[in-house]
Amino acid sequence: MTSIVEGHCDPAFAAVRDAFEENFAAGRELGAAVAVYAGDRKVVDLWGGIADRRTGRAWLPGTPCFGFSCTKAITATAALLLAERGAYELDGPVTDWWPEFGAAGKDGTTAAHLLSHQAGLPAFARPVQAEEAADPASLAAELAAQKPEWTPGEAHGYHALTYGWLAGEIVRRHSGRTVGAFVRDEFARDLDLWIGAPDDVIERSAKMSAGRRVGATSEARGSDTQPHEADTPPHEADTRPHSAATSPRSLPDDLLGRLAAAFFDPESAMNRALNNPHPGKGGYNNPVVLRAGWPSAGMLATAPALAAFYRDLLAGRILRPETLRDAIRPRVSGPDRTMLVDSTFGLGFMRPAQTFFTPEAARESAFGHTGAGGAISLADPDAGLALAYLPNLMSHMATGDLRAYRLTEAAYASLT
Repeated sequence: MTSIVEGHCDPAFAAVRDAFEENFAAGRELGAAVAVYAGDRKVVDLWGGIADRRTGRAWLPGTPCFGFSCTKAITATAALLLAERGAYELDGPVTDWWPEFGAAGKDGTTAAHLLSHQAGLPAFARPVQAEEAADPASLAAELAAQKPEWTPGEAHGYHALTYGWLAGEIVRRHSGRTVGAFVRDEFARDLDLWIGAPDDVIERSAKMSAGRRVGATSEARGSDTQPHEADTPPHEADTRPHSAATSPRSLPDDLLGRLAAAFFDPESAMNRALNNPHPGKGGYNNPVVLRAGWPSAGMLATAPALAAFYRDLLAGRILRPETLRDAIRPRVSGPDRTMLVDSTFGLGFMRPAQTFFTPEAARESAFGHTGAGGAISLADPDAGLALAYLPNLMSHMATGDLRAYRLTEAAYASLT
């Protein structure tokens, strides 16, 4: 059978192509792209499938895809670059440059707390509509006035959407620009990567589709998974309970039950954090969201561009090596108050944990960020590896989706 996968793959990384083709052959994909850099050399640039289920439009080499929470690493990098330039102190009080943030007992909050999910503001206190979320100053002001759910710095919990308007306010106040504008100006001018995309980019981007919910320990299984429009996609399918100490296929039923209950409980921290603001009609295909460029989950990018961002991080072309080393140093690790599993964060970057499952070879030095529905972006300074994978068929949180894991595992195996 002729493969629908196109592009370039260095023979040494043939295992990545094999894993990518297998994902399509098994019916786990609608459309997707994967890219890998070994040092400055692009060794994998593959794509295939359908970019838009409704029209049948094919995925092309330059097709951008929504990256969900992979965006957070880009936003954090923008904030870190300003700290490196001396605009503010990472461990200094936020109230030095954002006086209003001291309200409701948050006066001890530092910028590092904002960047490492320790601010105690994992969710908005009221429902926020997609149109409102296009105003970063307004949403930042709302969070500044809000009472924290824990004392900032005393615990951590995934700030799934609020993160963007907290870390993003660092960028806005110290540069006078939105996160998207700052990123384009400072380090993504030559990359097909946007946080707040123009209409022509939105028009040619991949459209997200959600797979029908399947069994808790299964994958999105071939013909059992029928894609449909992602009107109300699960925002953070990237937080599946993969243990860093066991196979990702080992998903304890009791933990899955608690996660499922929390995900659907409107009062739970998880539900409140993942689903507010709501993207509105069309879900994360909504042009209102894509134009606004939510700094937590609003990026459109091609897989090669996202991998190239990490390539440039490793090469010291964006941040100084010492800045990056400090940024990926774990600041918090352990039970996550939002996600109910263990998570580990540096300053905006995920480190291997139950929310960021990596092969054994990556667990000491890899960093990056996952995105809803299976997307992943990572780099490894020890291995000299940068990887990005962007699919448009989303899996549900309760499905042990291993697409990204297989690709990452294959990339690391190709280095030996």
